[in-house]
Amino acid sequence: MHNKTIREIFQRFRAANPKPTTELVYHNHFELLVAVILSAQATDKSVNKATTALFRTANTPEKMLQLDERGLKTYIKTIGLYTSKAKNIIATCKILIENYGSKVPRRREDLESLPGVGRKTANVVLNTCFGEPVIAVDTHIFRVANRIGLAKGKTPLEVEKQLLKNIPDEFKHDAHHWLILHGRYVCIARKPKCPECLIRDLCEYKDKTPPEQLT
Repeated sequence: MHNKTIREIFQRFRAANPKPTTELVYHNHFELLVAVILSAQATDKSVNKATTALFRTANTPEKMLQLDERGLKTYIKTIGLYTSKAKNIIATCKILIENYGSKVPRRREDLESLPGVGRKTANVVLNTCFGEPVIAVDTHIFRVANRIGLAKGKTPLEVEKQLLKNIPDEFKHDAHHWLILHGRYVCIARKPKCPECLIRDLCEYKDKTPPEQLT
């Protein structure tokens, strides 16, 4: 895909949504970290439903630690893999208190050392909390990038590197959110909504969904 085309894609995304952000609901860095850990293999909607009550009770590492694993599970049991996520979150709280003054660290290495935090989660925190121009490649971004020709890769890391190479600097900070939202609501896995897509004329996907199939 030509640089000019890529620039046009992101200019359209920006015009349609100038200030994109995560759909996870949070009020501080710690809440976002917990929400992103919980969102692995779960929808943002299901996470928000659980954290509404959870964060009223525990919105700091100290308060979360007081809940302990059993108490935390009662709030997040509607979320997939909640047992292992509760264990990771409690362990993470201990590390944040002991090593980071109860604050969420802003170095990738420190974030990735926390239980339940991989590269994707670290990237979300770095981007959303600290404004870093990084891209967290989830299933939506992986699919969209490969499908439309924006970045080709067989692994999330390959796609991430290609995206960082291909996307102009001025769009890098918000690219993560634009691509996730596009994949979540328009360029969906089955029967993408091509007739409604604002970049359909720039997309390299050969099997575009015709209008009659969306009705």
